[in-house]
Formats: sequence, structure tokens, C-alpha cells
Amino acid sequence: MSYAGALVQLAHRFVTVPQASPQGFCNVIKLGTFCRTVVWPCLPPLLMYQYIRGTDEDCYATEVLYFKSGSKECKAFYDSSRPGGSGHWRLQADMEAIRAAANPE
Repeated sequence: MSYAGALVQLAHRFVTVPQASPQGFCNVIKLGTFCRTVVWPCLPPLLMYQYIRGTDEDCYATEVLYFKSGSKECKAFYDSSRPGGSGHWRLQADMEAIRAAANPE
């Protein structure tokens, strides 16, 4: 328990010590201004880029799998008419396994 208390004290000092002097207080303000004007505006585009790249990679892998399978039924790999993104072939297989286990015939 004393280890947790020491960690809390260390975290508190990390936050309060830079504000102890006027120069440290100004540095905290400068750092906050930099984060607010440079760092935070860059995050949403980077996160969106990562999401698009991941989605594109997944769609490409599905297309390659469809092409290599020789199948003519594209809905077996991705059914866009299914709600909530559940049209992906892995989700279709998982949902079918759940349905078969829940409703034994």
C-alpha cells in the first residue's frame, strides 16, 4: 500500500513542481498552448487515416480471397445488405456457428 502512496506522491510532484517558479509556470502555459494548437488538431486526421488504411487492407484481403477461391458468389464473402457491418465473411461464419449452437436441430 505504501508503494501506491509513493506513486501518487510522485505523480503529484510531477504535476506541481513545474509550476513552482514563474518560469516553470510559463513553460506549462507554453506547453499547453503548443498541445492545443499543434498536437490536438493533428490527431483526428491521423486517426482517420489509420482507420481508412485498416479498412482498405481488410477489404483488399477479402477481394483477394474471393478472387483466389474461384467462386462466383460475392455475397458469400461480403454481403453489404446485412446491417451493422455484419456482412464480412468471418462475421457471417461466426454468426452461423452461434446460431447452430443456439438452435440445435
